[in-house]
Amino acid sequence: MTDIIEISLQLDAVEAKWGKALFSPVANGFQIHLTATEQQRTVQKVARSIESMGLRQVQLVGSDWTLELQWAFYQGFCSAKKLGGVGFTGDSNTKQHLEQLAKCFSWAKKIVNDTPENLAPVTLAQQAVDFIQSIAAKDTVTSQILQGEQLLAHGWQGLHAVGRGSSRPPAMLILDFNPTGDNNAETAAALVGKGITFDSGGYSIKASEGMATMKCDMGGAATVTAALALAILQGLNKRVRLVLCCAENLISGNAYKLGDVITYKNGTTVEILNTDAEGRLVLADGLMCATESGAKLIIDAATLTGAAIMALGSEYNALFSLDQPLAQKALALAEQQHELTWQLPLQKWHQQQCPSPYADTANSRAAKGGGAGGAINAAAFLSRFVNEDGKGWLHFDLAAAFNSSANGYWAAGATGMGIRTISATLQSQD
Repeated sequence: MTDIIEISLQLDAVEAKWGKALFSPVANGFQIHLTATEQQRTVQKVARSIESMGLRQVQLVGSDWTLELQWAFYQGFCSAKKLGGVGFTGDSNTKQHLEQLAKCFSWAKKIVNDTPENLAPVTLAQQAVDFIQSIAAKDTVTSQILQGEQLLAHGWQGLHAVGRGSSRPPAMLILDFNPTGDNNAETAAALVGKGITFDSGGYSIKASEGMATMKCDMGGAATVTAALALAILQGLNKRVRLVLCCAENLISGNAYKLGDVITYKNGTTVEILNTDAEGRLVLADGLMCATESGAKLIIDAATLTGAAIMALGSEYNALFSLDQPLAQKALALAEQQHELTWQLPLQKWHQQQCPSPYADTANSRAAKGGGAGGAINAAAFLSRFVNEDGKGWLHFDLAAAFNSSANGYWAAGATGMGIRTISATLQSQD
C-alpha cells in the first residue's frame, strides 16, 4: 500500500456491495461512487467525510477526475487547520490551473480565519500588498497605504469615522497593478473590498453569538485581493486598481456615535442610525476612490449584511447592480465558475428607503437588522458613491463567504466563494 491515500471515482454507480454509500474502501484508499446528478456536491460531501477521518494527505487518481470535480474535493477536504493536502491529477494545464486556484484560495482563507488580534487594519493592507507583489511581475505593482489622520487629509471621512474608535488606526490601501509598462495607460477596472478586521457593532453592539465570528468581516478585502491575484496568475494584461478599506469597529471614548453626521467627499451627508451598519460607510470611500481612477468596471465585495444571508442562506452570494447587462454577464460567469450567485433587486428609488431629517440619507433604518430589505438598502446606499446611473458597477454581498460552523459540505470558516466569479469578470473586461 502507498503511503498516501488514493481517491478514485466510480462513474454511473449502482447499488451493489456498499448499497447507497457515497464511497467505499479500495486497495490503496477510497472510491467515490458518482451518479449522473449533483456530482460536484457529492464529491465535496465525500471529501468532508474523508477529511473527518483525520487524513492529512490524499492523492486523486484516475482519468475520470475533471477540473471541477477535483476542485470540489479540494473545497470539501480543506479546513481552517489544513489548507492543502490534496494531490491533483490530469494534464499539466489542469494541474497548473488547480494549483493557481489553491494558492489564491488558501491565502484568502488563511487571512479570513486569522485572529483579529493578529490582523490589525494596517497589517491587512500590507499583507495584501505582499501577496500581490509575490505573484505579479517585477515593477508592475505600486501601492500606498493611508492610515489614521492621513485619511482625513485625503477626504476619506467614512473610513476614518468607523476606525477611529480603535487604538490601531484605520487604513486604506490603494494598489495599482499596471502590466502595460505605460504610466498613462487607462485603468480598466477597480476592485473595492470591505476590510473590517473586527466588528463589535460599535455602540449598536452585537450580542456575543453574533460577534464571535466577526474576524470574518474583512472577507470582502480578502476576496477581491485573491481575485486579482488569480487573474494575474492567469495572464491579466490590463491595469487594475485595488482599494481595501480596513478598520476595526470598536467602542471607545473616541468612537463614532448614533446621531453623528458624516459629510463625504462627494458632498453626500449621512446620519448614523446604526454603528453596526459600518461596512457601507467605509465602502463609500472606496467606491469614490475607485471612481476617481476612471475605471469602466468597478466591483465591490463585502460581508455586508445579515439580510443577504436571511434571503439566500449561506450557499449563494448576492449580486446587486443598476447595470442589468453587466449583472447578467456576471451571473453567467458565476455559473461557468460554479459559484452559486443570485441577483437581488436594486432600483435608484431604493436610495430613498433610509430617510433622515438631518442629512441626505441615514446609513440604515432604526430597526433590527436595518428592517425589511436590509441588503437592498445597503446596496442602494453604495450606489450613491458611483457614477449617477451606476453603469459598470457590481456589488457582491458575500453571504456564502464564511460558515460559522461546519456542515456536510464545508469546514467552519472561510470558503473563498466569490473569488473565481470576480476574477473571471475582471478578466472578461474589454
